Amino acid sequence: MSRDNARTPVQWDDSEGAGFTTGRPWIAVNPNASWLNARAQYDRDDSVFAHYRRLIALRHDLPVVAHGGFRRLDGGDPAVFAFERTWGDERLLVIANLSSEARAPRLAAVADAWRDAELLLANRASDPDPHVPLEPWEAKVLVPVR
Repeated sequence: MSRDNARTPVQWDDSEGAGFTTGRPWIAVNPNASWLNARAQYDRDDSVFAHYRRLIALRHDLPVVAHGGFRRLDGGDPAVFAFERTWGDERLLVIANLSSEARAPRLAAVADAWRDAELLLANRASDPDPHVPLEPWEAKVLVPVR
């Protein structure tokens, strides 16, 4: 157990050296680089890369993401992070489960305000109800129905 596990060479593609180097790195390239690499994610709609692109697009398209006020809403569960952003008439609710176990968000403060929310973005198939338990590592962004 050391922090070297997080210091392996960046896996850019499935070539020898993972596209990180043509030489010999001081720490070995992870054997999973043949299938787990940046290049393998570019054309997949379900990849982490595609999800980040959608997150960046939200920041550019919706001023509430970049400029909105922030109000934390999670109810004390250290594994659930939930907050609301507001900017003028725009609102967003973000809920994330930061654990490897399913978690039910405790969001009493938004019980009625977000009951009929619309799912704007999620990292997996998700229910737009903010009170439905989140799967491990699930995150979703909700907007109120207009």
